[in-house]
Amino acid sequence: MIDLESHPQGTILSVRAQPGARRNELRGPRDGALCVCVTQAPEKGLANKAIVAVLSKTLGLRKSRIELLSGETGRHKRVLVRGIAPEELKAKIEEVVRE
Repeated sequence: MIDLESHPQGTILSVRAQPGARRNELRGPRDGALCVCVTQAPEKGLANKAIVAVLSKTLGLRKSRIELLSGETGRHKRVLVRGIAPEELKAKIEEVVRE
């Protein structure tokens, strides 16, 4: 189960980053967070930008709607997804992870 928290501007998503992976993808839930794999190394914020790009592309959302709230230098991150309810975001994630 992925932790989703309601926010006045949308939904806060818990993310577990896996930088330096073989490919960019969403792997599903891990310890209450969505595991996001990116090929980018964790240097100078490049992996964080890649995580936003992967979330944007796979969930069909604009990058401007996704903002990193906390966890810039750690594996556990909190991401704000603007303009979407927790139930709708959960459905999008489940659809992508099933494929």
